[in-house]
Amino acid sequence: MKICVLIPSYNESKAISSLVKRIKAEGLDILVVDDGSIDSTAEAAELAGACVLRNEQNKGKGASLKEGFRHILRKDYDAVITMDGDSQHSPDDISKFIAEATNPDVDMIIGNRMSFNKDMPFVRRLTNYSMSTLISLICRRNIPDSQCGFRLIKRNVLEKLNPISSNYEIESETIIDAHRKGFKIKFIPVQTIYAKQVSQINPFVDTIRFFRFLFIKAFSSFFNKR
Repeated sequence: MKICVLIPSYNESKAISSLVKRIKAEGLDILVVDDGSIDSTAEAAELAGACVLRNEQNKGKGASLKEGFRHILRKDYDAVITMDGDSQHSPDDISKFIAEATNPDVDMIIGNRMSFNKDMPFVRRLTNYSMSTLISLICRRNIPDSQCGFRLIKRNVLEKLNPISSNYEIESETIIDAHRKGFKIKFIPVQTIYAKQVSQINPFVDTIRFFRFLFIKAFSSFFNKR
C-alpha cells in the first residue's frame, strides 16, 4: 500500500523538522501544507525532506487538509495518513494504522486518545467528550474521539468525500459523511504528547463554529430522510 503522510501546519518551525525526519525514517512520503505561517515552517519542512505546499494567507486547518487531499488524489497513493504538525501525535503509532489498513473491510482508521488521556488538559478532555457525544448521536454509533486528527483514510473514501469546512470542524464532518456513505470506520488507541504546545483553537470562536456546523448537519440528516 502506497501511503502519503499529510501534515497541515501553521507556525510549527520548532517541531516540524524533527517530525518529518522521524516519518521519513519509516520510508513514507510526506506532504506538508504550510497554512500561511509567518515563521520558517515551510523551509524547515522542505529541508527535512517533505514536499511542501504553501498558502500565502492563513486559511484554516480544514482548507489545508482539502488542499492536501486534492494533491494526493492527483498521485497514485492508496491512502493518506493525517497528522498534526506540533508533535502531539507520535510517529511510533503510524505502524498501527498501516497494520489496520491491510483489512479490506476497514475504510477509515481514527486515533482514539481517550484511553491515554491522563495528561490531556481538563478543558480539552471535557470538550472532546462533549463533541464526541454529539457526533455519536448524529451517527447513531459510538464515536470515542471525534476530534483526533491522527487518521488513515483510504483512497476510495477520499474520492467520495467533499468536505466544505475550512477549519477544525472538518474532523467531525469527515466522520459524519463517511458514516452516511456507508464506509467502515475503526478507532485505534494512540498516544498524545502534551508538552508546551500552544493550541491554535480559539475556544469561543471555534465552539460557535462547531455548533453551527452540527446544526446544519443535523437538519441535513433530517431532511435527507424525508
